[in-house]
Amino acid sequence: MAKMQKKADLPEKICEHCGRPFKWRKKWARDWHQVKYCSKACRSAHKKRDG
Repeated sequence: MAKMQKKADLPEKICEHCGRPFKWRKKWARDWHQVKYCSKACRSAHKKRDG
């Protein structure tokens, strides 16, 4: 069984759109290095701004 990690010890990034910090999520485990936005809303708002 894998050792549990405290939530405070998880990796963190800054959202490119809103500038807020967000923590690692299990669903991002395979592509954490590519994650740039904290939510779908930030990702879509960023695309609209650039488009």
